[in-house]
Amino acid sequence: MSTPASDARPVTEEQVRDDLMRLELYRNQLSQMLQQHQMITASRADHQRARETLEGLERTGADPELLVPVGADAFLRGSPRDSAHVLVGIGSGIVVEMERPKASQLLSERLARLDQASQDLENQMRALEDRITVLSSRLEALSQGAERAGPGTASNNVVLD
Repeated sequence: MSTPASDARPVTEEQVRDDLMRLELYRNQLSQMLQQHQMITASRADHQRARETLEGLERTGADPELLVPVGADAFLRGSPRDSAHVLVGIGSGIVVEMERPKASQLLSERLARLDQASQDLENQMRALEDRITVLSSRLEALSQGAERAGPGTASNNVVLD
């Protein structure tokens, strides 16, 4: 976007420094949002696997055999004593026992909330990326304007073209 010379506003070095600082803050914020998005994606994958496992139990015979992960890629073979009930974490380290269909429904609801959180975060990230693009373009225009002014010009103001 270029403006007529009469509408050009001088930009001070302080404003440029403020814009550079704001740009760095936006980039840091975007990086944090990306990390949050990765966490949401990982949580969604865990919830999806849990729901699929519960639904898969319904298709097994009377005494299904399961592999129970114990960590470090080690598993125990086992079978559920009561495959009709599931222990589900509800937060703050609290676990409740509920019937499998209800647990599956709860996981589906959580998946929907995770999908919504992911969508909201993606929208925020796009908006922040737009701000970064605008600010970067403005700073680049200022930089090019300063280069055109030539070295050795002693001025605290830079005029946008």
